Amino acid sequence: MRKTLEINGERLQRRIARLAEIGAIEGGGCARLALSDADKAGRDLVCEWMRELGLEISIDAIGNVVGTRAGRQPGLAVMTGSHIDTVRTGGRYDGNLGVLAGLEVVATLNDARIETEYPLAVAFFTNEEGARFAPDMMGSLVFTGVLGLDDALRTVGIDGSTVNENLVRIGYAGDAPTPAVTPRAFVELHVEQGPVLDYGGIEIGVVESVQGISWAEIEIHGISNHAGTTPMALRRDAGWVAGAIIHFVRELANEIGGNQVSTVGRIEFFPNLINVVPNRATLTVDLRNTDETLLRGAESRLDTFLETLRVAEKVQITTRRLARFEPVIFAPEMTGRIERIAQAQGLSTRRMPSGAGHDAQMLAAVCPTAMIFIPSVDGISHNVLEYSHPQHIEAGANVLLSVLCELTGSA
Repeated sequence: MRKTLEINGERLQRRIARLAEIGAIEGGGCARLALSDADKAGRDLVCEWMRELGLEISIDAIGNVVGTRAGRQPGLAVMTGSHIDTVRTGGRYDGNLGVLAGLEVVATLNDARIETEYPLAVAFFTNEEGARFAPDMMGSLVFTGVLGLDDALRTVGIDGSTVNENLVRIGYAGDAPTPAVTPRAFVELHVEQGPVLDYGGIEIGVVESVQGISWAEIEIHGISNHAGTTPMALRRDAGWVAGAIIHFVRELANEIGGNQVSTVGRIEFFPNLINVVPNRATLTVDLRNTDETLLRGAESRLDTFLETLRVAEKVQITTRRLARFEPVIFAPEMTGRIERIAQAQGLSTRRMPSGAGHDAQMLAAVCPTAMIFIPSVDGISHNVLEYSHPQHIEAGANVLLSVLCELTGSA
């Protein structure tokens, strides 16, 4: 297959740089937590670009934004997109690339005055990161009907405010229905956020699956006491128990091996004083695996270990589930299409799983779905140093363009 169209790489880079100015933080990164003032400003800018491209914008009750380019005939749209919210110390490519590359595809079709048989839609979904409100992928969960709208709107964030009051505050509580009309297909372009492509010198990742994710918040209650006068054997030390959990989940991942990973990403001690035995500790555990059976086994072993700690250390331990998603396998005909197109364009490819969660895994439940990865330099992401080379960005966007042209009937 020969490329008959090519995206404008410089125009795409300008949009990436312009969006990165909103919520900019030292080092070149971005902080646009979901439904924050910075997120609103980013949304406003992307919606302005959508209008300039002639897209018809709809916003649903969870704040998902969809811009649609009409086809020669009405019907279900082929959709692309991702998210524009970030973690507090995020980069400029995670999520943003997928949305802005989608707009670049539209701009390229407009420039060439090409009509598509079916509509083409570009979407950005609310709270994909989950950094302010749990669970992550909230917008696409509601979009596909997996998570009820009312439950999502009632969610309380890390600052004590709800999703609903923030949607209203920033003016993105829309009226488009949820669950939404099912797309004809969905394709998401994304930076890998890992080192596999970069270290392997591979240009395009053909994503076949997304790891299952298990997020839990664990709270430990012990007894505060004097750090100097309380014998070690008589302590009910919530801090020590938290440390034991951290050590256990690391060793658990090493023992299971393969694609099993585990992370303790947040921890808090109370009263958090140098000379006081902590009476309470709260921490999060993130377990992931591409195999559902192995993931369930990891969860079970963690539960058993927590019970052992509770008895041995005479503390109270409670666990709250924050998010749970089973592994997702993408449609083989979609991954095959991406691989064929990328190779026809002279690009090296690798079939691979995604270690991170993405909106595409939610769309996979309702329509044919796949993802395209491009390399992340040194595998760095969720970090201001996140970077993808312009030539890889352009290559990924050109693969996306050709895939969308085929799916919309304009190839």
